[in-house]
Amino acid sequence: MVGHSMGGGGTLEAAKARPSLEAAVPLTGWNLDKTWPEVQAATLVIGAQNDTVAPVGSHSLPFYSSLTGAERSAYLELRGASHFAPNTSNTTIAKYTLSWLKRYVDDDTRYEQFISPGPSTSIGSAVSDYRLR
Repeated sequence: MVGHSMGGGGTLEAAKARPSLEAAVPLTGWNLDKTWPEVQAATLVIGAQNDTVAPVGSHSLPFYSSLTGAERSAYLELRGASHFAPNTSNTTIAKYTLSWLKRYVDDDTRYEQFISPGPSTSIGSAVSDYRLR
């Protein structure tokens, strides 16, 4: 399941309510609830470095930190991006969302190579932060 903004928060709500979901990807997610230890689905949280609607320090990072019950979780932060990055074509979002869903919904281990070790976070790359557990 994938959702943007409040839909990203809704993705976490759905994963919490339906443990049978295998993967969740909140994109620049927003939710009043910041803790998701009940989520069991493999969850890739995608935040945007310059998001002023759902700042990563108030939303995406606390979401990721609280995913203690998830099969696997990752945090990917889009360098220089705003809250609306998912509204236009974005190859970084596409590559890692597709890889995450193929790996955890389809159980296709060929996509593991894109998840671990993950993208470069060096200066000039599209990703400013990446964490995986």
